[in-house]
Amino acid sequence: MRILLVEDDKKLNLSLKFQLEQEKFMVDACYDGEEALYYMNETIYDLILLDRMLPVRNGLSVLREMRGRGIQTPVILLTALGEVQDKIAGLDCGADDYLVKPFDFEELCARIRSILRRPRQLTASETLTFADLAYMPASLTLKGPDGSCLLSRREGALLETFLRNFSQSLSRSSLLIHVWGPDSDVEEGNLDNYIYFLRRRLKAVGSAAGIVTVRGIGYRLEENTQSS
Repeated sequence: MRILLVEDDKKLNLSLKFQLEQEKFMVDACYDGEEALYYMNETIYDLILLDRMLPVRNGLSVLREMRGRGIQTPVILLTALGEVQDKIAGLDCGADDYLVKPFDFEELCARIRSILRRPRQLTASETLTFADLAYMPASLTLKGPDGSCLLSRREGALLETFLRNFSQSLSRSSLLIHVWGPDSDVEEGNLDNYIYFLRRRLKAVGSAAGIVTVRGIGYRLEENTQSS
């Protein structure tokens, strides 16, 4: 599991990063809101630990921005502001949980486990949508204006990653890690092949959505664009 830790207190940041890595999490750490948004553009995370009081751009502003971009990664807010209205404001901005400082590391771990247990396993009725697309992960079925088709499991995992992060530029390395796993030695050419396969699938169902090449970064799922 990959976590983004956003905390401007450098001592706490280093301490939490070390302890989380001891729990076998992969952790990227940064210190301000603008840097956090940059990391989110570059990498797909399973969870974000976000301090509310940050320099450059505060945590609530980061939350609004990432949710506005369609980034649905779970977020735990870490903050010294513990009044009820503060918690309501954080949750209303899109946080999944709220932990008041100072906190015990074991409680943080319990909250992380609780969020990561929430079903990302797919029910038969779950449908992911974007533009004119509808994708049913449980049956690997993709539907568009001109009909439907079945995807392979790898195609489905790649498309699901795009649909859960639509309009976000996803780096090649993050796609490889998220779809093939951090320990896989798969070559980048395999990713290019599956991008080609998905583009053909989108065309086959008549979708206006396209997977666009973002030069120097990777790929992005967009509406009303032509594949490049």
